[in-house]
Amino acid sequence: MKAARALALACVALVAAVASAEPFTPRQDDEVVERLPLRAGSAGERARQRAEQRVLAQQPRDLGLALRAAREAVERSRRYGDPRDLGTAQAWLQPWWNDPAAPPAARLLKATVLQARHDFDPALAELDRLLRERGLPSTLQAQAELTRAGILQVRGRWDEARAGCHRLAAPPLSLTHGHACLAELDSLQGKDDAATQRLAMLDRAAGAPHAWIALLRAELAERQGIATAGPLYARALQLDDDLYVRAAYADWLLDAGRPKDAAAVVRAGQPEGLDQIPDALLLRLAIAWKRSADPGAERAATEVQQRFDAAALRGDNSHARERARFALDVRGDAATALKEALMNWAQQREPADAVLLMRAARAAKQPDAAEPVRTFVRERSMQDRRLKELG
Repeated sequence: MKAARALALACVALVAAVASAEPFTPRQDDEVVERLPLRAGSAGERARQRAEQRVLAQQPRDLGLALRAAREAVERSRRYGDPRDLGTAQAWLQPWWNDPAAPPAARLLKATVLQARHDFDPALAELDRLLRERGLPSTLQAQAELTRAGILQVRGRWDEARAGCHRLAAPPLSLTHGHACLAELDSLQGKDDAATQRLAMLDRAAGAPHAWIALLRAELAERQGIATAGPLYARALQLDDDLYVRAAYADWLLDAGRPKDAAAVVRAGQPEGLDQIPDALLLRLAIAWKRSADPGAERAATEVQQRFDAAALRGDNSHARERARFALDVRGDAATALKEALMNWAQQREPADAVLLMRAARAAKQPDAAEPVRTFVRERSMQDRRLKELG
């Protein structure tokens, strides 16, 4: 999931943001504002969280407790896709949230939360300020550089991302993450053989981030159109049962014409009720069920639509990629899909975003609308067999 996702795999949190610029007030007491996944957790976990909340009320400026609890909340958001966890992380960090002189660890976590909400520009600004500080501990510097490089890559600013990856790979940091990050950028620009060999070599190293490297290798194989992408996605998921990895594996299966297998991957380990499935997975399930003529397809589509409607009521316009895919692959509304895909392209310029805009423009019979992608591909020498097939 790109460089930032090696830290928290949070960029693909494909759920509604917790907070919006302006508060939304329901007109009636029983009006549904949002339907969130129900995740009870173990009794021990709930008891521990309640104990921490009591401590927070009594000691709101206990930095050590706040940092630990906020990290755990971000990790839960990454794993389960529940936006409430990002709100919890911000609540723990609230005493330092708007303080420019806050401790570096608190500001790094703030940037991580912002990145997970797709608030990319504020996250970059926070990271840039942090990395300009003298005497920043090497662990925080590495995490900040990696998160920053990942965001820059998502935004299509590859040269700046590459500079950050070089800093991670070079002394004094000398991290495998930096070499993997450089290999991924190479692969995006057509240096497939070198990137494949480099990632395979890194994967053999002891202590390497094997789950992330498996994911990078899977995404590279997918862009090449090689069948080994499937086993690599499966391995990445086995190494780290992560929301993004599961969604990416389902996407590959959908593109391979295997919707029933995609549905099985989505459903594995998830609650029975659709209302408890994270947004990112529910969208894939709706697509898979529609393509396999499953009787639950319309029920899943209705649930997805209700979540989008609730986000719109709050003024949340993020996650245009998901709205575009829903319009294109579930509702068959090419015009809306193209509008959303263009909005998404203004924010995110990953291969999946380029493919989506090309598909939407073709479906809407407006091929010129995909010219921004063609320009980006030419300027960056971007390589992806799916884009070649779409023209």
